[in-house]
Amino acid sequence: MTVYSVRVAAGRADREACFAVRKEVFVAEQQVPEEIEYDAFDAEDADTVHVLAVAEDGRALGTGRLLHGASALKKTGGDLTVGSLGRLAVSKAARGLGVGVALVRAIEEAARTRGLAAVDLHAQTHALGFYERLGYAAYGSEFLDAGIAHLAMRRAL
Repeated sequence: MTVYSVRVAAGRADREACFAVRKEVFVAEQQVPEEIEYDAFDAEDADTVHVLAVAEDGRALGTGRLLHGASALKKTGGDLTVGSLGRLAVSKAARGLGVGVALVRAIEEAARTRGLAAVDLHAQTHALGFYERLGYAAYGSEFLDAGIAHLAMRRAL
């Protein structure tokens, strides 16, 4: 069994580890064009929190991010009390270990500490069941992002 911990990414090395997992999952596996995978919210910013799951040996296993404040407004319908969970990725080797759940809960905790009342996300439709088990409810119509079907979901904190 792989032992791992989840933490808020601190510094350049942690953020680069987050980006490496995203490249493995989104760019290599899911064929998302690299130029749209990374965005302005990947810079070190007061309105963005990156979380990182790391194995005991230091390998990055997963990542996710929380947008809040002004950075989240376009994704949350303009509601400053709602954060936006995104870019959740778990390396193929770490799937089934609970890493995704731990990352979501860490993002929710980061949202709570910032006084947010809810978290929104845009789930790939194949992942709806995962998020529903964590208390998220879908709303709105299905839409495409990077050519992949998604639904908006929300969970009150």
